[in-house]
Amino acid sequence: MDIRLNQNYDKMSRATADFIADYIRTNPSALLCLTSGHTPTGTFKYLAEEVDKGKLDVTKCSFVGLDEWGGFNQNNPGSCRHYMDHHLFFPLNIQPHQIEFFDGAADNPEEECRRTNEFISRRGSINLILLGLGLNGHLGMNEPGVDFNLDAHVAKLAGQTKKTAQKYFDHEVELDFGLTLGLRHVQESDIAILIASGSNKAAILAETLEGKISNNVPASILQKHANAYCFADRDAAALLSS
Repeated sequence: MDIRLNQNYDKMSRATADFIADYIRTNPSALLCLTSGHTPTGTFKYLAEEVDKGKLDVTKCSFVGLDEWGGFNQNNPGSCRHYMDHHLFFPLNIQPHQIEFFDGAADNPEEECRRTNEFISRRGSINLILLGLGLNGHLGMNEPGVDFNLDAHVAKLAGQTKKTAQKYFDHEVELDFGLTLGLRHVQESDIAILIASGSNKAAILAETLEGKISNNVPASILQKHANAYCFADRDAAALLSS
């Protein structure tokens, strides 16, 4: 894995955005999967600046959602899609036909997963995937104990994930499950990027990058990826041995 350390969150965000922008310039029709959450917000801001300045063209790209909370969709401000709309899709002027995203409120979540799997299969694979790091080592909603070979699926959420996720909603909500791409999609992507920021991610980042590859720490599978990168700030990288 190519590990790129940055002094602070802003510099990490800038470096990650530059990497993604350079990739899109070389692969203008790329299929991208970019995570929601607080950590990528700075990266998306810098990507939007590149588009606004006319330095980046994303009109030929396609986007597939990484995950969504079960029971929620873009109409709820706490949903992953709502976040992506307001921090990525709207600022970059991404059109609806460019986006394939889980509807967490759909009557048949399994059908949503099947539809997403078929969409990715038609494209071959995801070209670039950007992933955040959960405090328990999850990627997307692939929780500890997950089968490394799953594709998009309905996932049971860990207790820690349910608790942490409350910060995205304006009131306490009941979260039972999520819809998520599987780790097979991560492994088959052309490029996988992990981003981590803050001292609360230091222990799990060290375990992810330097510990044993195990589904007890789903993110550790990135050690096996042929083209994996990690962008981290100084606080998140504090416990790395090198």
